[in-house]
Amino acid sequence: MKNARVALIHDWLTGRRGGEKVLEVLAEIFPAAPIYTLFHFPGSQIPEIEKRVIRTSFLQGMPALRRHYRWYLPLFPLAAESFDLQGFDLVVSSSHCAAKGIIPKPEALHVSYIHSPVRYAWNQYAAYFGPGKLGFPAKYIVPPMIHGLRNWDVTSAARVDRFIANSRAVASRIEKYYRRPAEVVHPPVDTEFFVPPDSGPERKYFLAVTALVPYKRIDLAVAACNLGKFPLKVVGDGPEMRSLRAAAGPTVEFLGSVGGDDLRRLYQEAIAYLLPGEEDFGISAVESQACGTPVIALARGGALETVRPGETGLLFEEPTPAALAAVLDKCRGLNFNKASLCAHARTFSRDGFKAKMETRLAALWREFKEPR
Repeated sequence: MKNARVALIHDWLTGRRGGEKVLEVLAEIFPAAPIYTLFHFPGSQIPEIEKRVIRTSFLQGMPALRRHYRWYLPLFPLAAESFDLQGFDLVVSSSHCAAKGIIPKPEALHVSYIHSPVRYAWNQYAAYFGPGKLGFPAKYIVPPMIHGLRNWDVTSAARVDRFIANSRAVASRIEKYYRRPAEVVHPPVDTEFFVPPDSGPERKYFLAVTALVPYKRIDLAVAACNLGKFPLKVVGDGPEMRSLRAAAGPTVEFLGSVGGDDLRRLYQEAIAYLLPGEEDFGISAVESQACGTPVIALARGGALETVRPGETGLLFEEPTPAALAAVLDKCRGLNFNKASLCAHARTFSRDGFKAKMETRLAALWREFKEPR
């Protein structure tokens, strides 16, 4: 890849979640590559990304974008296709929505790291738009709009030369929806920063760290903690905040966004980290384990790859408040080995991810450039 002209593509830069942590490592692998993204909220990323060449689409100038960017979903495919990538030999996209749908030049190699096929169009459609979720006139507008997005999503998958998935669960969705194989490289976890405390803290509460969107199922965590009067702290923000606050009992506290040091302390002092919804991978769950704190997770999706039942956490089978509450109660009487938790978390380290991606991308580039 020494002489390849490389571009990085990311859906949007509005905050720092799992996808952005992947982008940060890709940016280290390709320090000269510009970053193309549908829109960028300046100051939302770490300095190493903010100082890069960031090229946005026509969506960047749309009214009320910072507060209501989801309004522009119907334009996301067009925005992704509007980028001029004719000057690049290798295009690496980091995608959970539209980034994989860019149009590279015919001679370019396009490798797409998939966090998930578009969740609200496929496996999480019911969580977002199922019965009772849409009012008038949205119930007449949204279904055909999502139908069109699905068609574009499948069509644009043909523009990708190789898929890399962040988990086996996501690889199976790529196979199901795109009819394409994908190899798996688990995303990076900063196990150098997220570490156990020097001394054992008093474990005071259960913890969830997530965007407050429907498929994360924080409503289930709130209901279970209401049922058993368990203390719960929720870190994060999103469109579900108002309804979750309304449903929360006196033992549930919403903290909004917190800084890195505060987040690490919250992990360290939690009884367990809660993963009540089906995750694609679940970086926060591994951060928790790196801090010596076990995970309680729904036995679906990425949790089956990150949680070892009885060793690094507990799984529950049915997504009901009663089932989750029973596991929360059980967890309070268990002791988990901190060394085992940390050792397992280190298998997902940031350095390991970087090495795997460098090796795999170099191999794909060599294969692509071999005479045919």
